[in-house]
Amino acid sequence: MKIKFYAHASFRLEGDGLTVITDPFNCEKSHFDPINEPADIVLMSSDTDDFHSDPSHITGNPEVVNTLAIPAGGRVVKGIEVTSYPATESLTFDYQTEYGRDPDANALYHFTLGGLRFLHMGDIGTAVPDGHLQALKGKVDVLLALTGDHATIPLPDLDEAIRVIGPKAVIPMHYYSPKGVLKIEPVESFLARVPADSITRVGGSEMELTPEMLPADGAPRVFVFEQSR
Repeated sequence: MKIKFYAHASFRLEGDGLTVITDPFNCEKSHFDPINEPADIVLMSSDTDDFHSDPSHITGNPEVVNTLAIPAGGRVVKGIEVTSYPATESLTFDYQTEYGRDPDANALYHFTLGGLRFLHMGDIGTAVPDGHLQALKGKVDVLLALTGDHATIPLPDLDEAIRVIGPKAVIPMHYYSPKGVLKIEPVESFLARVPADSITRVGGSEMELTPEMLPADGAPRVFVFEQSR
């Protein structure tokens, strides 16, 4: 299973002969560089958020899926079952003043690739609803976790989601980048909340991950990537 971090909430995941790209950003608005790589599937937490839903710079004619529109019970996309968990952006952040709009709906989404069960947290801006937590408990190997705090899930609520869901690995995303435009927390704010001996700094933007590399119990392993875009 190959994992590559582009930037913000966008990853490239390769396994089972398929390539999945998550939540591609709008380059002009985010200030991140174009992806310009092919994919078979693009999964987006909504189709309305410029920082999470612009597949225009992904090549290869992928199937693009707005996971918020997936019906209850999930949908099979090119052999991968994708399950959606509806959410909303922050209800306390002043989107009207900052962006001239109301908070948008989006989704967390769950799928299995390369023998690993992934949960991408989308752009949720509140605590994860208890119904979602219970449905996901024990069913996530790798959590792609929002760690920027501001306008997304507060870090104490993220701590609780990790505790209940029980992922074996956490990969931080959606944190401050000097290249980006968002005033959000650096990844160190999240890392200060987890055991130091659970942190692996990848030292680059990509790595191979197998089920055998994940802890059987105890604190999840936290893999910190460097952005490539």
